Amino acid sequence: MKSKLAFLSLFIGFSLSAQMTSTKIDELVEKSMKTFNVPGIAVAVVKDGKVVHLKGYGVRSIITKQKVDENTLFGIASNSKAFTASALAILVDEKKLNWDDKVIKYIPDFKMYNDYVTNEFTIRDLLTHRSGLGMGAGDLMLWPEGGDFTATDIIHNLRYLKPVSSFRTKFDYDNLLYIVAGEIIQKVSGKSWPEFVESRIMLPLQMEKSKGNWHRIPDTTNVVTPHVPLKGKLGITKQSKNSVMDAAGGIFSNVSDMSKWVLMQLNKGKYGPENKALFSEAQHNEMWAPQTIIPTNTTPPYNTHFGAYGLGWFLNDVKGYKQVTHTGGLEGMVTQVTLIPELNLGIVVLTNQQSGSAFSAITNTIKNTYLEIPYKDYVEMYSKRTQEATANADKSTEEVWTTVANNKTTQKTNLDKIIGTYTDNWLGEITISEKKGKYYFASKRSPNLSGEVFFYKDNNFAVKWFNRNMEADAFINATYDTTGKTINIKMKPISELTDFSYDFQDLDFNRIK
Repeated sequence: MKSKLAFLSLFIGFSLSAQMTSTKIDELVEKSMKTFNVPGIAVAVVKDGKVVHLKGYGVRSIITKQKVDENTLFGIASNSKAFTASALAILVDEKKLNWDDKVIKYIPDFKMYNDYVTNEFTIRDLLTHRSGLGMGAGDLMLWPEGGDFTATDIIHNLRYLKPVSSFRTKFDYDNLLYIVAGEIIQKVSGKSWPEFVESRIMLPLQMEKSKGNWHRIPDTTNVVTPHVPLKGKLGITKQSKNSVMDAAGGIFSNVSDMSKWVLMQLNKGKYGPENKALFSEAQHNEMWAPQTIIPTNTTPPYNTHFGAYGLGWFLNDVKGYKQVTHTGGLEGMVTQVTLIPELNLGIVVLTNQQSGSAFSAITNTIKNTYLEIPYKDYVEMYSKRTQEATANADKSTEEVWTTVANNKTTQKTNLDKIIGTYTDNWLGEITISEKKGKYYFASKRSPNLSGEVFFYKDNNFAVKWFNRNMEADAFINATYDTTGKTINIKMKPISELTDFSYDFQDLDFNRIK
């Protein structure tokens, strides 16, 4: 899917301990863009309290060909979570709330599947991915974009999401609980989440172009277009504009502004020539303290011994140094922020294509020069991994669609059985209907979740979404009553590479018509 290029060593002519020069970073980024088919990237490197590299590469859009620069805005997605944690830290400093306050104190309607969990759930729990819910549970209320779910809907529907592990025992990444955290910020401060983040974080740090969501950007001429690879070709997709998910992933920023954010983080909450405190060192330490354990492997070159999630940040050790990091992903855009506090080092990589291999290769190559780790060609390594994973996934999905194609003579009788209207407690109604010999899946509350349904085998069907950029085709499993009528359907992704936010496995549809 992505081509592999020959690569000469980036490090000829200078020692491993030397700072990676801007020229070498340029070469690295250009190679990454070509290898992983990324139109535009922006990179910032901060070291010892100074910005040592700040640059945009490539184009904002493959259609307009306008250049990316250091002020070009990208959706930073889940890198917004650290802003939510910092906003809460400010309120903790002001004694307006505490990390271990119960959520129901601020949102009485908050309710999880289990009453004990509901009553014990704290603000800290909202940020630490240890709720007991499965990875990405309920994210289909957010993706694909175009649904009508509000923050109030999401808070109400949490009660229907069944846990997959015991409360506070296991890490499973979520987005919905950060939305709840954003609602608490609004209730306590009297300002919406974007208003609070812009006025209390971005304004003091002089993050002049950054905004809490798309709709708050006054001039969108210097914003990247999101791109998606599909069957070897690069295309554009719709810009993420869903303000419901602001506290989980709504911010648009650029490397110039993000370098100021990184400088403040590395300075333990202080910023500017007067060393003013955005939040206290105590709260800084709280956000960077392990809260939820994440299993890890001790393997070269980083020899990582621990992994954890703090408050809005992933935490681990690399080559004996603490690493604080996060990634972010929207359809057509992925980003990464990496900090190594003991080296006073920060790296920001923003991209307008959804391959995480590019930012991983760039970040790790730059990082390794400061860690004095012998050179490794991460571009080639991630390219091979991506190609292998994609080939394996493509093989399994092609087998499904080949089976579907061979079923044309028998599929009508089977498909007639599942025609009807069904409802899930949190996603709402869907219909499976027939028109001119074709069968269609359509969600009432998420109109972009629609596609054509085919018979696969036994009581299993496959839905191919009309939006091919989703890359999230799904199985439908039907349960019949004694008369052969479908009474329940469950779903799961077809490809193992389907993004976890398409959490079809959490749906449980029962027939209502």
